[in-house]
Amino acid sequence: MSHDDASRFTEPSRHIRSYVLRQGRMSVAQTRAYETLLAQFALRYRAEPVDLDAAFGRRAPKTLEIGFGMGETTASIAHAHPDMDYLGIEVHSPGVGSLLKQIADLGLSNVRIVQHDAVEVVRHMLRSGSLDAIHVFFPDPWPKKRHHKRRLIQPPFVALLASRLKAGGYIHLATDWHEYAEQMLDVLRGEPLLANTVDAYAPRPAYRPLTKFEQRGLRLGHGVWDLVFRRV
Repeated sequence: MSHDDASRFTEPSRHIRSYVLRQGRMSVAQTRAYETLLAQFALRYRAEPVDLDAAFGRRAPKTLEIGFGMGETTASIAHAHPDMDYLGIEVHSPGVGSLLKQIADLGLSNVRIVQHDAVEVVRHMLRSGSLDAIHVFFPDPWPKKRHHKRRLIQPPFVALLASRLKAGGYIHLATDWHEYAEQMLDVLRGEPLLANTVDAYAPRPAYRPLTKFEQRGLRLGHGVWDLVFRRV
């Protein structure tokens, strides 16, 4: 990789956060899962590359999910695809506790969690060409114009994500905010390492389940936009 290529996804060490940490309340079950299962299924953040095969205890395709929320989608996809491994990133403890509980309830062994800032995890912990897929479902749209700088999907970060994909791997974004969908499409189209799998927005792939929130929005006539690009 040339210096020019590397500079496209080299961000300042102190980037603008795409989230605000909130002290949400955890249920008793989430707290119990957090306290008893975190050490087994979480990877501690370190500013150095991690061996993903060693972390999962096997060689298998690796999917990264950024901002898994309460973890329903992550758990559902991982349960449906036991032959694949899923690394989820989330900063909020209630969501981490919720996913850990679902891991236990479903008997999942193919999920690992990093509770840390996604940009730093991708930049420091993941090697180039180490991922088969990346999912970013319904990131905060930061709808006010003055907050657009906080949006996760920006050219430098997308370039960084693309560099972590294997050739032929894909990145799948989804949003229910049309203006953000348009920005996402522009950013992905502008990344030379990525190519759209369709002309613009993709049909929802069968592997992405509908969330309760999404189902309610669709009943109310709200739109949802999926984007699926592949690493060239």
